Amino acid sequence: MPLDQIPENHFTEEKEMSFFDHIDELRGHILRSVIAIFAMSILAFVNKHLLFDVILFGPKNIDFWTYRKMCDISYYLTGTDTYCIKEIGFTLSNITIMGQFTQHLFVSFVAGLVMAFPFIVFELWRFIKPALSKKEKNYASGLVFYVSILFFIGILFGYFFIAPVSINFLGSYRVSEAVTNEINLDSYISFVASMTLAAGLIFELPMLVYFLTKIGLMGSQWMRKYRKHAVVVILIVAAILTPSPDIASQLLMGIPLYALYELSIFVARGVEKNESKK
Repeated sequence: MPLDQIPENHFTEEKEMSFFDHIDELRGHILRSVIAIFAMSILAFVNKHLLFDVILFGPKNIDFWTYRKMCDISYYLTGTDTYCIKEIGFTLSNITIMGQFTQHLFVSFVAGLVMAFPFIVFELWRFIKPALSKKEKNYASGLVFYVSILFFIGILFGYFFIAPVSINFLGSYRVSEAVTNEINLDSYISFVASMTLAAGLIFELPMLVYFLTKIGLMGSQWMRKYRKHAVVVILIVAAILTPSPDIASQLLMGIPLYALYELSIFVARGVEKNESKK
C-alpha cells in the first residue's frame, strides 16, 4: 500500500490483546517481580548481622534510637527519667532445631519484599497502563513514586515508633514477679514484621483517598463531616497499636495517624479543585 493511502491512525492504534495475551503479559510482570524479590532476599540473607543484630533486634536494646529520644523528651518535659527505658524485660529464645534457620529465611523474604516493593508497584503500573485512557494516565502520574514513598515512611514509622513502644510494654509486662518473660524467636519476629508492614499499608491512606475521590466514592466534605468519628477510631487504633496504658504513648501513635487523615483531606480537596477547573 502506498504511504499516502495508509490511515493516519495506522501507526498509533494498538493491537487489541486477547485474554490469553493478557495472561501471558501478566505472567511476565509477575515473573520479573518474583525475580526482584528473590534477588533482594538473597542480598538480605547474606547480610545476617545487619538484618538481625542491627535492624531486627535493635528495638530490644536500651540504646535504641527511639528509647534515647523518649528519654530526652522525658527530661525536657518533666525533668525526670519517667519515660526512659532502663531495661528490656525479656530475653529471646529458640525452642526448635530448625527455628533459627527458618526465621532467617522468613526475615530475608520479608526484607526482600520490602526492598523490591517499588519495582513490584512499577511492574503493576506497566501492566495496567495500556488499559487506561490518556486522562486516566494523567491521574495516575507519579503513582510508583508516591505509593513507594508512603510505604517506606509507614515502614519507618512502624519500626521506630509502633514496634519499640509495643515491644517494651508487652515484653516487660508481668502478672507476677514469679514469672519471667522468655519470648520465642518466632513470636518476636512475627510481631515486629506485622507491626512494620501494617504501618506501611496504613500510610497508603492518602493514595487510597486520592483514587476514591477520583471515582466519586469519597470527598473532602465527607471526611470533614466525620472528622470527630475519625478521631475516635484513630485513638482506638493507637490504643491497640500501643498497649501501654500511659497517654503519652497513645498520643505518640495517634498524632501521626491523625496527621495522615488530615493529609488525606488535603489530597481529596486538591482532586476536587482540579475536577472543578476541568
